[in-house]
Amino acid sequence: VLQHLKEEKAKDQLRGIIITSEKKTFLAGGDLDYLYKSDSAEEIFNYSQDMKKFLRDLERKGIPVVAAINGTALGSGFELPFACHYRIAIDDNDILLGFPEVTLGIMPGSGGIIRLLWLLGMEKAYEVLSSGKRYTPGEALALGLIHEVCEPNKLLSQAKAWLMSNPVGCQKWDMEDAKIPGGIPYEPDAMDVIPKLIARHTKKYRYNYPAPHAILNTLVEGAKTDFDTACRIESRNFTQLVLSKESKNMTKVFWYELNSIRQDKSRPKGYGKFRPKKIGIIGSGRMGSGIAFACAKNGMDVVLKDVSQSVAERGRIWIEEIFDKQISNHQLREQDKSQALSKIICTEDSAEFESCDLVVEAVFENQQVKGKVTRDASKHMDEYSFFASTTAMLSIDELSRYFSKPENYIGLRFFVPVEDEPLVEVVKGPQTSDETVARAFDFVKKIKKTPIIVKDNPGFYAARVRNVYLLEGIVMLHEGFPPAIIENACMMAGMPTGPLSKADNMSLKVVLNAERRAAEIYGEKYIIHPAVDVLQIMEKEGRTGRFNGAGFYNYEEGKIIGFWEGLSDHFPVTQSNFNIEALKERILFAQVLEAIWCFQEGIVSSVEEANIGSVYGWGFPSFKGGVLQFVNDYGIETFIKKAKELEEEHGPRFIVPKLLRKMAETGEKF
Repeated sequence: VLQHLKEEKAKDQLRGIIITSEKKTFLAGGDLDYLYKSDSAEEIFNYSQDMKKFLRDLERKGIPVVAAINGTALGSGFELPFACHYRIAIDDNDILLGFPEVTLGIMPGSGGIIRLLWLLGMEKAYEVLSSGKRYTPGEALALGLIHEVCEPNKLLSQAKAWLMSNPVGCQKWDMEDAKIPGGIPYEPDAMDVIPKLIARHTKKYRYNYPAPHAILNTLVEGAKTDFDTACRIESRNFTQLVLSKESKNMTKVFWYELNSIRQDKSRPKGYGKFRPKKIGIIGSGRMGSGIAFACAKNGMDVVLKDVSQSVAERGRIWIEEIFDKQISNHQLREQDKSQALSKIICTEDSAEFESCDLVVEAVFENQQVKGKVTRDASKHMDEYSFFASTTAMLSIDELSRYFSKPENYIGLRFFVPVEDEPLVEVVKGPQTSDETVARAFDFVKKIKKTPIIVKDNPGFYAARVRNVYLLEGIVMLHEGFPPAIIENACMMAGMPTGPLSKADNMSLKVVLNAERRAAEIYGEKYIIHPAVDVLQIMEKEGRTGRFNGAGFYNYEEGKIIGFWEGLSDHFPVTQSNFNIEALKERILFAQVLEAIWCFQEGIVSSVEEANIGSVYGWGFPSFKGGVLQFVNDYGIETFIKKAKELEEEHGPRFIVPKLLRKMAETGEKF
């Protein structure tokens, strides 16, 4: 098109240009392989500038250009429509539009940030870019990202209609006297906005994530100058960001490793794709209702069973609440709710499981209770269906004995709230067949979750390492560190919540019971964690967490109102000259070492699953690339040296696994 426009004769003959696609996707994003592998600042800067030149040439020819968006356009794929003078999209919620680059640790680099600045102003542009959110056409229209939505069969006719009534194509930023909405940094209104954005940014990212920081810098600096100079500023920031270690780590874990799992690398081979149509769920509590929601939302029929019809119907109410919340957040439509709810049957009768492809139990964490409902369900299930338990701590091997065909029994460890958490651990027991693992893997993908396959072991993978995080934070309290320092140091290290508040949310009794069960299983091999003393004191004081309104924190109507005053009596502050960086490193090392033990023991068997499981499972910092990538970045020999120092200071929980020592000898990396 641009070559054609270079000829004046052709330019005179053109009334306008409509850009659309023959594919289902309007336009895919940029070349991530190139950006990830490149280590040349000059190459990346030129790459960004070349893309900008192409788009600037398109929008400055004076010919009106319309983007007729007939499919998903994300990242670089959405930057092309922004260089068009008008944007129309088909009104279809399966179409997604936006700039999700920040979720991969990068940012738009083809002028998208500066165009968004001129369209929305600094504050709204920052919100769109830093969230990485994908918008439906209706949401994009409401935000001002596109100009119009239409029915599929009217896309081209409406695009043509706009062209016929607009003989000249000119962007706002190329017009004389045009202004950025909300003003520029030197003006009073914008001067109020910038500190607010900086405060919001600092609170959320704590200087750990360079992509949102680079976006904010680009918006503020870009608002001070003309459009083309601002685009060069964007290219410089884009280049620096792409070359950063944090960007490489996030691209690795959220693109390469996540896609490896989604492409079935760890799924057992040789089994046909499992397409579940009807799912049975035992237990209509928050866990069971969350699973029922995920199944119904993704087109499956659901049988939701509990001890009585009325209790089962309570689950339907909770499912409706989840739908209402997601509708209010523009994640779903009202018609999605009615369609899904029509697929759910609430019952007290196990005979309803007769035609189910899979039955999932989500009842109280008690082996006898789980055994009873498993036996009851197995009487009505056919030989081709399989059974799953959502247990967090009980042995899949022991639970499978209650099922008529143990090879068809598996664990599916969901995380709460189920509707929001992306990870599911597929727990393979000693008798679980590979075919059952493959079918469970397919089911998890069907409900739009990420499956990782783990070995049957106390705590499995995510809960086992998460508990180590909580215990290490709790033992710091025992050592005399101020509770606020512990919480803030951990969040500054990149953890989403402090260990004390996280333990409260989970229930201190759950954390303590996990250690008690480990002691039972491992016997003499079990080394008592020093944090157990703290947990036992809290238990005696009747402070078991948020649920009963009293834990490390005090609560009022479920909301934190401050630390418990009694902490200073039981755990007086004796540490005053402390090193925040040392605390941050210690809390990360505790998690990473436990994850390596899991890897060595075969609890998790691939680097991809270990990294994704750490980020999605308990919130290990994604800018570190996951637990095993943390070691790669640190350097194995340097990591071992630091771990030995921690072992000398804090004890055997920092012992280096044999696997890591062997890797250091051979020069391997994860």
